[in-house]
Amino acid sequence: MNLYEHTIIARQDTSPSEIKQLTEKYSKIVEKNEGEIIKTEIWGLLNLSYLIKKNKKGSYIHFKIKGRGDVINELEKNESIDKKLLRYLTVRVKKFDLETNYFIKKDDSEKKEVNKN
Repeated sequence: MNLYEHTIIARQDTSPSEIKQLTEKYSKIVEKNEGEIIKTEIWGLLNLSYLIKKNKKGSYIHFKIKGRGDVINELEKNESIDKKLLRYLTVRVKKFDLETNYFIKKDDSEKKEVNKN
């Protein structure tokens, strides 16, 4: 079994309920193709580096997937025809980093400590 990190970017006008539906839809596709979702992270609405289909922002959803290459082929086939998505990217990794959450917002107290040093 291979390990993959898969990120999709949904349009900026996608509602939170639609984000949840997208997450469930693609999780079911992975499970249907004998894959396993290890972790799902919803990173939220982030700025894009450049305009994509007239969008300045996008809602990011990140999956950590364990499975064969067939799973990714099926996922990308479905994502390429989905009008709600702007982009998707799959990267094969050697192991997952399950502890670090890169997109969590820091407290004001943590920011102040960083500024003092």
